Amino acid sequence: MTDASVKSQRAAEAVAQHIESLILEGSLRPEERLLPERELAERLNVSRSTLRDGLKILEERGLLTSAGGRGTKVAQLGAVAIADPLIAMLARHAETADDYLEFRGIVESAAAALAAGRATEVELARIRDCLDRMDHAHARADAEEEAEADAELHLLIYEASHNLTLLQIMQALAGVLRSDVMQNRSRLFAVPAIRELLRRQHRAIAEAIIARDAGAARRAAEEHIGYLRQASREIREAEARLDLSLRRLHGGGAGTRAAGAAGARKSAPAAGS
Repeated sequence: MTDASVKSQRAAEAVAQHIESLILEGSLRPEERLLPERELAERLNVSRSTLRDGLKILEERGLLTSAGGRGTKVAQLGAVAIADPLIAMLARHAETADDYLEFRGIVESAAAALAAGRATEVELARIRDCLDRMDHAHARADAEEEAEADAELHLLIYEASHNLTLLQIMQALAGVLRSDVMQNRSRLFAVPAIRELLRRQHRAIAEAIIARDAGAARRAAEEHIGYLRQASREIREAEARLDLSLRRLHGGGAGTRAAGAAGARKSAPAAGS
């Protein structure tokens, strides 16, 4: 190997190390696209061939993947390990939703308390901006945008906790646990009164973090997740009662009751005949 090739390899490894560090610390998020090759090479002050070699190293490590003909993006890290087959199994059983929310309560209350003590001014500004986004969506009655701001706020709190293990695990889970089965988010946000309550709860968490009150942040997060657990449980129980009523009405779909009732209605004489 020549001196030039050794230097080139070292430069590529340095590029890979730099981008890997950005992924680890959460500056580059799962599914986020990298800058176009020319612009990224200029930013890193390396040649395009060195950049390509560095990106190839990260692709081989499973940290980067193709963005479908639109460059390169960060892989959905942890999703395969966490989701297949464990989360797929959990998602098929609605009763596990409460266990998931209990887990979130433990993790998010700790994350909120850590964020209150560790968040930088930059992170606090991003949390404030997210609150504004949530308020604007709420005022427009845009439930979808408000739910997106909700998810973003939780991610910002994980980042502000400055615990990289917590951040990476929750980022991985976020990609596979956003279904209605696990969180019932779309149902909750469809009710205006619940949306207003959730908005106040999110604001309480964020304002405690901004005030650097770790105890208040922890309590606000616990209250928020506790409410989600209760509301989600009530939704599941109401749906279960409705399903049972419909099964009884139609013989569970396996009996002749529904068909018999339909036949009786057809053979009955019309009124006045």
